[in-house]
Amino acid sequence: MSQASFDASIPVLTEVLKAEPLSDESLSANGATTIRPAPAEVAAALEADAIDGWSEAEWAMMEHRLSVRIMHQLQSRVDFVLEQRIKDAMAEVLSHALHGLTNEIRIGLHDTIEKIVSRAVSQELTHLQAQKK
Repeated sequence: MSQASFDASIPVLTEVLKAEPLSDESLSANGATTIRPAPAEVAAALEADAIDGWSEAEWAMMEHRLSVRIMHQLQSRVDFVLEQRIKDAMAEVLSHALHGLTNEIRIGLHDTIEKIVSRAVSQELTHLQAQKK
């Protein structure tokens, strides 16, 4: 078997375990490990501790930053929805206008062709009658 080469920048399991030793709190009386809280729970607890001491100015700043972020997200969504609705409405209006314009052109073309044919037939009949005389 060939031996794989090792990358020294990737830590091995024993190095990782040495880097994060178990604390006394995580060991029970009989030496077994206890269940640690999830990172999300730890983060929530740290966040709660951090915001307990916030001043009015810090709360106002947070409110302003949240308002700006939410408004930005809403405006981009509103812009997208508005653009889609305008496109849909314009497509419907243009389709209706095109249908009406097509009908008007068809009727006008039909009338024009009918007049041209009538005039051509009339001229041909006049020409034939003139030849008989």
